[in-house]
This record gives sequence, C-alpha cells and structure tokens, in this order.
Amino acid sequence: MGQAPSSTAESNGREIDLRLISPVIIERRESMDRDYTGDLPNECLAHVFQYLGAGDRKRCSLVCKRWLFVDGQNRHRLSLDARDEISPFLPSMFDRFDSVTKLALRCDRKSVSLSDEALVVISVRCLNLTRVKLRGCREITDLGMVEFAKNCRNLKKLSVGSCNFGARGVNAMLENCKVLEELSVKRLRGIHEAPEVIVSSDSLRSVCLKELVNGQVFEPLVANTKTLKTLKIIRCLGDWDKVLKTVGEGDSSLSEIHLERLQVSDFGLSSVSKCSKVETLHIVKTPECSNYGLIDVAERCKMLRKLHIDGWRTNRIGDEGLIAVAKHCLNLQELVLIGVNATHMSLAAIASNCEKLERLALCGSLTIGDTEIACIAKKCGALRKFCIKGCPVSDLGIEALAVGCPNLVKLKVRKCKVVTGEIGDWLRERRRTLVVCMDGDGSEATVAVDGDGEVETVVGEPRVGQAGGGVPEVVSGNGGGSRLAMIRSKFGFLGGRNLVTCTFRRWSHNDNGSTSSST
Repeated sequence: MGQAPSSTAESNGREIDLRLISPVIIERRESMDRDYTGDLPNECLAHVFQYLGAGDRKRCSLVCKRWLFVDGQNRHRLSLDARDEISPFLPSMFDRFDSVTKLALRCDRKSVSLSDEALVVISVRCLNLTRVKLRGCREITDLGMVEFAKNCRNLKKLSVGSCNFGARGVNAMLENCKVLEELSVKRLRGIHEAPEVIVSSDSLRSVCLKELVNGQVFEPLVANTKTLKTLKIIRCLGDWDKVLKTVGEGDSSLSEIHLERLQVSDFGLSSVSKCSKVETLHIVKTPECSNYGLIDVAERCKMLRKLHIDGWRTNRIGDEGLIAVAKHCLNLQELVLIGVNATHMSLAAIASNCEKLERLALCGSLTIGDTEIACIAKKCGALRKFCIKGCPVSDLGIEALAVGCPNLVKLKVRKCKVVTGEIGDWLRERRRTLVVCMDGDGSEATVAVDGDGEVETVVGEPRVGQAGGGVPEVVSGNGGGSRLAMIRSKFGFLGGRNLVTCTFRRWSHNDNGSTSSST
C-alpha cells in the first residue's frame, strides 16, 4: 500500500521528463532531415561543383532534380566517346548540357564514329562552342565540317587528329570562324588526296602540324597569316626548306618556331633567321642542320630567349654554333642541349655572355664533364634551374654547385653513372633551400600527358632542408582530377612536400609570368 503513491510519482516524473525532452528530439530530427543546400543559390552550388572530379560530379547530378539541372547548366567542358551509337541521344544530351563551350569527341579505331549528320546536330545545339577537339572521327567528311563551321562561328581553338576530311573542311573553318586563334592538325588523311591548298587567316595566332603526308599544302596559311605567332611542324614528310623560305620572305610576326624530325637543312634555318622577332626556337632531331644554319639564326635573331637543340648525336651542331649564340643572343634565358657534344670553350662563352640565363639542361653529351660544370657554377650567376642527364660528370662537378650559382633553386642529376647518392645528401646539407633530385635518392616520378600529347614527368621531392629527405609523397592527377586536391596541395596540406616538374616546358611556363611582368 505504501508503494502505490511512489509508483505514481515516478511515472508522473518520467512523463514530465519525456514531455520536456521530446520537443528537442523532434527538432533535431527535423534539422537532420532538412536540406541545407536548398538555401544556396544555384550559382553557389555550381561553384561548389567546380571543385569536384568528373566521377563525383556525375554522382552529385543523381541526388535530386535541382542538382541535375544545376550541373547541366554549368557544365562548360564535355568529353564524349564519339561512337555512332550515341547519335540518337545527342538532342536530349545537349538539351541538358546547353552551356558547353569546350567539347572533345574521341572514337577508337575499332568503332564507327559519329557522322556528318550528328556533327551538324551538335553544332546547332552548341552555338557557344569556343574549343573543339576531334580524334578518330573518320566518318566526318568535308561536307560535315562545312556545316559545322557555319554554325560555330565563335570557335577559337580547333584540334583535329586521325580524321578523313581534307583541305576543303579546314578552309571552311578558317573562312567562317573569324576569331579562330589556334589550329592543330595531326594525321589528317584527306589532305594528301586533293591538290587544294589551305588559305590564310586573319586571326590565327598558333598553327601546329603533326605527322602529315602532304603538309606543304599549309604553305599559304603559315606564310601569309600576318597574325601568326607560333609555328610547330613535327614529324611531317617531305622537304620543308621551300615552305620555310616562303615564311622568311614574308613580313612574319613569328615569335616561336618548333621544328622536329623534319627534312630541313641549313637553307631552311637561314630562312628562319629572317624572322627577326623569333624568341623561342626548337631544333629537334633534324640531322641535316649544322653549325652554319645555327650561326645564321644567332646573328639575325638577337631577341632569342629560349633555344632547344636535340642534335641526335650527329655532331653537326657543336662549339662553333654555340659560340655564335653566346656572342649574339645576349637575352638568352633558357638553353636545352640534347645529344650535342659541347665543350668547355662554348659553355664558357655562354656562361660569360648570357648573363640572363636562368634554365639550363645538358643531356646525353659525351664531352661535358666536371670542368664544364665547374665553369657553369662559377659564371652562371642568374641560373635557377639546372638539369644534367647522361653526361660523364662525377661528384667533383656536383660539389662545385655548393658554392656557385647563388640563385639556383632546383637541380636534377640523372643517369650520370659516376655520381653517387652521398653527394646529393651532402649538397642538401650545404644548401638547404636547394631542391636536389638524383637517381636513387628516394624520390619517385609519375608521368602525365597533357591534352596535346606532350609528356611531363612530375617528381615528388624530399622536404627542403632535410638531409636525405625521406620518402616523399607523390600526387598525380589527370585531366578530370579534383581541383580541391590541387588547392590543398597549394596551401600545404601535403605536410610540407612540394611537387616539382622536371621538364623544362613546365619550368619555362612557370617563369613566363615573372619575366613578362619585369619587362
């Protein structure tokens, strides 16, 4: 009888406690079920999506209809497997992605690619296209390219490879796309089937020709386009001396010329030398070029800032040509010598005269040893990045860099058999701000290929200021990699480790901004 009131009191107390707690629980449940992204404007949500990789962005578009809409309306870059099977889905696909400005269509060799009709459908629904890349689209003909050009008049960059259309399709793009600035053509099979030539342009700034059978049909384009700044001719068949002669005789504005694996002689280099505004010149694996052609270039192209020479170990370019470069090209900032047997005589002249030299690479030379490295260490005061690969250099040559080259920040030594790992540790101790990359020092490399097919080696370096460094962290990414990872690495979320690109292409790009601002 005495327990009944107590039981009632306890139950009443529990009911009171439950009444006090239950609204809080309900409120928490409601807050957990609430979609806070609903308070974000579409513009903010789209900005968040930009930091996601391709896979995460696809998954986000499946969350709800709003996210699907926001993702589609703000997707400016799109890459498609351009097989013919996707043709029926193109209208609905581009109803969703109607803001695309950069489009890539790729088809493998074993599949049938999109046809002219599909290309026209894309051009009608993507009127804001500024960049287009076509790879392996063998079913697209000149007729399709003509209609595509009429609809996509805002195109600024066109890259085609392994396609079957010819000169008529290229001319249609040049005539209708009045703001086209960059043209890249690789293995265009329809070029050699017709005698039609490629007309000039009023807007082109860059032309890249790769692996063409009859690339000489582009002569009127490269010779008569007054706005052209960059010309790259790579692995194209036929004699190119005549084309370069026509280029040199015109009023050329070229500032960058890249010649690789071509049938071009000293006569062609002499024609190139008439382009007095050239600042960047690549002479790569052209066995008929010798010191005589390089001397002409050095004497006339006095604005030269970047010079890359791959002599292919033919011994046709050596001290005589390099001494002329040292004498006349006083603004030289970047020099890459591959398979060129330069000696102390020419390297000393370059080190003494080219006081602005910041980037130097010596690769595969049998005549560059400790004496040459010591000379560079003593005289190249402005040198910031130095690469030595496959040269008979020993620890004595590397030791000279401990006291020389006061502005040196990056040193790479590869495949120098006499150089030991201990000298790398010793050099890091002596110069704690210097990043040293050597064989067997624990650094790892990843290879990345950019959109133009150029290979870059990304090396994770040991932490600056530690002897030996330890095993570094390597971060590699592809074209669809996360931008968030990039930002994290920039702000130091990788524990003090940095990424160093060990190709001079990246080095030169990184330094272009500082150079242009100082001038």
